[in-house]
Amino acid sequence: MAYPGGPAPHLPDSGLQPASTTGDGPPYAAAYESLTFPYLTRGRRELSVTLAAQPVFDLIAQRAVSRRVRRIIRHKGGERALLGRRTLEPVDLRRIDLLTLGHGLDLLRLNSEDSGVLPAFWRTAATSHGRFALLYAGLQHQSAPAMLLLEIMGGPEVAGVEALAEAIGHLQTERLNVILHVAPDADLIAGMDGTGAHCLAIDFAGVDQTGARGWEEATRLIAAARQAATQVLILNLRPESGPAAAAAGATHAVFAPMESLTV
Repeated sequence: MAYPGGPAPHLPDSGLQPASTTGDGPPYAAAYESLTFPYLTRGRRELSVTLAAQPVFDLIAQRAVSRRVRRIIRHKGGERALLGRRTLEPVDLRRIDLLTLGHGLDLLRLNSEDSGVLPAFWRTAATSHGRFALLYAGLQHQSAPAMLLLEIMGGPEVAGVEALAEAIGHLQTERLNVILHVAPDADLIAGMDGTGAHCLAIDFAGVDQTGARGWEEATRLIAAARQAATQVLILNLRPESGPAAAAAGATHAVFAPMESLTV
């Protein structure tokens, strides 16, 4: 099954395990399954956490090879929680991560040969207690896949290379690996060399993906990421941008929903 926009150039094999439940239609057009669970913080604030399952597309193999859980945390009234401003305490972030692992693996319904991507906060992964909790919750779940990939959010923006490398080194096992989520900043991305992350994830929601001029910056971001990691996962990639992203060095993508679809 070819990905939208035409064939991709040959690049090294991604090494990710193909997902066994990709559906009958094009993976990028699949409606996202989702679930929402409530959470009461230690400060008695009521939140809702929504998890949505997204297909991860291999730009080289031209097929869906995994599923990723996207997480959105909102206040009870619907306002999105401002996690970047440290509005939640570390204990709440850790508990939300553990609940996300449990509910997320249930949502993905992976078998023993699949791989799945679930989010985790850097403030959880940065501590030995948090890392142990992530390892135990992820690997002991009854639906634990062949390879669980933790997408660490918020680390590169606040932590140095040594701290990132230490955390990643402790989290990498035979059945668990790390994807490092990094902001679309070429200088920041270039600094991730030495962290030990095999894959960097970059959100292209705010990156211009139209025309040659727009792709100049996108190409710089992808090139910087490939210098720092062997795999590059582009989030919110426009379907027609698949060939250009692959040519620039990206290996995987979560495609942005097309306007004609209801998701």
